[in-house]
Amino acid sequence: MNHNDLDMARQSLVEELQAINDYQKRIDSTSDESLKKILIHNSDEEKEHTAMLMEWIRQNDPEQEKMFHDHD
Repeated sequence: MNHNDLDMARQSLVEELQAINDYQKRIDSTSDESLKKILIHNSDEEKEHTAMLMEWIRQNDPEQEKMFHDHD
């Protein structure tokens, strides 16, 4: 496993999650339904990216994968 790749994936995951939070704040703040629809779409794309990154991390970090099954 390339630790640099894992670091990049984790940082990207952090950034995607932050983007989801940022989009949610904008969604909650706008009363314009057409803008809200676009922001929801963008947020959903970030959620897809998050899922893709998490899957990659699970496949490339055995200890992280183990935690999905063995956490308290």
